[in-house]
Amino acid sequence: MSALPGVLLLGMENAIALTITRELGEHDVPVHGVARDASAIAVASRHCRGWTRRPDGLIASWLPDLIARTSARAVLAIAESDLMELATMPPMIGDCHILAPRLDRLARVLDKRQTLEAAAGAGLLTPQTWQPVPGEDFAARLADMRYPLVAKWANPQAILPVLEAAGLEWRKTDYLHGPEDLRALLDRFAPIGRWPLIQQYCAGHGLGQMLYMQGGRATLRFQHRRLHEWPPEGGVSTLCRAEPMDRHDAQMALSEKLLRAIGWEGQAMVEYRHDPDNDRYWLMEVNGRFWGSQPLAWHCSAHFAWEAYRRVVLGQTDPARAPRDDLRARYMVPETKRLGRILLRPRTIDDPYFRRRPLAELAGYLMGFLDPRSRYYVWSWHDFRPWLRDMAQIVRKAVRREG
Repeated sequence: MSALPGVLLLGMENAIALTITRELGEHDVPVHGVARDASAIAVASRHCRGWTRRPDGLIASWLPDLIARTSARAVLAIAESDLMELATMPPMIGDCHILAPRLDRLARVLDKRQTLEAAAGAGLLTPQTWQPVPGEDFAARLADMRYPLVAKWANPQAILPVLEAAGLEWRKTDYLHGPEDLRALLDRFAPIGRWPLIQQYCAGHGLGQMLYMQGGRATLRFQHRRLHEWPPEGGVSTLCRAEPMDRHDAQMALSEKLLRAIGWEGQAMVEYRHDPDNDRYWLMEVNGRFWGSQPLAWHCSAHFAWEAYRRVVLGQTDPARAPRDDLRARYMVPETKRLGRILLRPRTIDDPYFRRRPLAELAGYLMGFLDPRSRYYVWSWHDFRPWLRDMAQIVRKAVRREG
């Protein structure tokens, strides 16, 4: 039995939680999961020492009792909604550390407008951005914007209940090719008097720079390039590769400067669109939680959850070991959906710069299974039960749809 104190992990339902469970478990840290039901894939991991069905009500109403029952010395969470609740609680409950950012700093990175303001002050390149407000001269803006544009909500957590109450669909992104598209979007949300953030489309590929911040400096750094996403226009990373640390080093320094300006403590990913043709880095957002491509960082030994645990709970100050930079990771279910859409419904891909190469995409998908650099978000030879559970859930969902 490990002598290290245990961790409570809130939200065991996805590949991010599975990765954190595996990472801490491999460092002999006992993980006790909090899940909505027994089907959560991270609960099936051999590194999950136990789990509790998530009680009803606010986290503050049940977390102290769970900490006392499990003797946990740290609490981690996956979802932004859980982080928002944890951020309002004290940084410690007894001798248990609440490893969540403080509310003022979390609010700054969740609100894209505040992030962009801080980024401009730190010297980062930001796209032309407009936040529509009631009573504004929309006609002048229609003529002034640089098309194509991307529309995305500045604070998704805040707008979701408003859209639901009005019967309006939430979309992660909308692509606007000209003034007519922008006018239609403004009209769509006019009944609620609130609109998404409108940004200049930035060509290039996704670049994520991950840092663990403590006391105003980064103690662990890692970066990756997004190769594929689902949906293809942009979304969840389904294939990504590690980038050597001697690339983008000036931009990494700016990422650290931005997080220092925000006063950030803990892990964060600064996300860019990098246009290699002119070597421009356009800031997209700061992700203040564990990110979707966490499995790649784990496979490369960039262990951000362990970094938080060892520095805060154990008080260790020795440098983290340098991560690998020669691997790539695949998220197979959405990666397969992506391939299917490219092969069967290419005309539905709404991205002005997406290159449709169906045969090359199919060949790359198949060859990835033979690539010795390939790793996977869910599958692991050493911990295969989560994959079995994931496959079983997919089959059950397909049967229900057919029924």
